[in-house]
Amino acid sequence: MAKVIVGMTISLDGFVADQNGNAGRLYPDLAALKQTAYMKDAVEQTGAVLMGRRTFEMAEPDSYVGNYEFQVPIFVLTHHPPKVPPKEDEHLRFTFVSGSVESAVAQAKAAARDKAVQVVGGVSIARQLLDAGLVDELHVDIMPVFLGSGLRSFESSSLDGLRLEKIDVQEVGARTSLRFGVRH
Repeated sequence: MAKVIVGMTISLDGFVADQNGNAGRLYPDLAALKQTAYMKDAVEQTGAVLMGRRTFEMAEPDSYVGNYEFQVPIFVLTHHPPKVPPKEDEHLRFTFVSGSVESAVAQAKAAARDKAVQVVGGVSIARQLLDAGLVDELHVDIMPVFLGSGLRSFESSSLDGLRLEKIDVQEVGARTSLRFGVRH
């Protein structure tokens, strides 16, 4: 059965975006990162992606096919699917899920089969999945920058009962990647 991996990049002071909602300073190495064994391994183990609407809308929707690193079925959790569906091909299909996170995870797991469901972007969706006990692994990349203010990553008192078990620590360029198993 597919495992669910929540991943995000944060600043050293714990923000996933600055006060204007921009995450660019956390990804100065994005082009180089795509060529690393670290990213190639993530792509290889991923059978489906789950993301929130805001993350989906960060890129031009038609640009995902052939350009996005994960060329797999993508499930977008949203109450407002686009009026015009984005381009798809035989590898990358979009499903807009307006139901619960549990429903979105079940659909993504079915599509991923024996590979992982990669949850990308979206503090809200990460918190919902962690609160619902649906996360198997948490991958946090820390970039050595201070944003000073903005959107915090894990600011929720409901997370204090989670137990994390260190799986791996890697240095990938300037970033430090921490991987944890999530125990409920």
